[in-house]
Amino acid sequence: MYYIGIDLGGTNIKGALVNEAGEILREESRPTRAALGAETVCDGIAAVITALAEGTDAIGGVGIGCPGTVDDASGRVVYAPNLGWRDFDLRAAVKERTGFALRLGNDANAAALAETLVGCAKGAQSAVIVTLGTGVGGGVVLGGRLLTGCTGAASEPGHMVIHSGGEKCACGREGCFEAYASATALIRETKRAMAAQPQSLLHTVAKENGTVDGRTAFVAAQRGDAAARAVVERYTDDLACGLANLVNIFFPEVIALSGGIAEQGEALLVPLRERVRSLSYASDCAARHTRIERCTLGYRAGVIGAALLARQP
Repeated sequence: MYYIGIDLGGTNIKGALVNEAGEILREESRPTRAALGAETVCDGIAAVITALAEGTDAIGGVGIGCPGTVDDASGRVVYAPNLGWRDFDLRAAVKERTGFALRLGNDANAAALAETLVGCAKGAQSAVIVTLGTGVGGGVVLGGRLLTGCTGAASEPGHMVIHSGGEKCACGREGCFEAYASATALIRETKRAMAAQPQSLLHTVAKENGTVDGRTAFVAAQRGDAAARAVVERYTDDLACGLANLVNIFFPEVIALSGGIAEQGEALLVPLRERVRSLSYASDCAARHTRIERCTLGYRAGVIGAALLARQP
């Protein structure tokens, strides 16, 4: 049996034909063209599904990972600001065009499902996947199933507060995890350090790279720059605080990180593991501890997860 997974983004509609083991057999992509309206976007989704299904009779289902808040029970996208959608019946629109009914999930949740079932946390019964990008997203998988909550909007780790009255978050609150652990936050703090320390190697690294990004502080710190080390230390402390909160709530077998910052690999993970463990409840007497790893599926996690969502009972 085969499954089709769609990762619906603001720029592109990515799709894949996936087997039961989560292996991609074929991929397709179309521009989203969200500015032209929901009907145009659905035409693009239908075109990707049709191309992937061509010549394959044993399609067991279609899943879509969509940004924003979704309701799989009704098949509706409750709110997707990047697409300009409110209470849109995506399931009905796609079924009308393709004949396939959909399973619907949040895109970050779909990626979390993929990493748990066939990626870095394969074999674990519980995992929390945290994406460190423009914001901080994620998903929680318990007993092999996504935790979505009563509205479908559960598992938003970026919007727990770790510094009361702290930095303003895009959601409107202050002190959110996202305002300290996202790539956006790391870039903000790097620029502040550069302004305060005009002799710092941060300026040299930024010039070499052509911009300030999530790697700048790490590269300069590795070259011995004190200002950069301070930025990395503060960032790691804030990231550890949020991850320890997730450990203390869920005690998952695995927490896995994705996004550009996670590409720092062991340079980030080694100190991070130590700090999270020290902040975890009863860590000194626990026989087992949550593993902190890096995600392995990359940008394909979204389409694989969406396809595996279609496989779920």
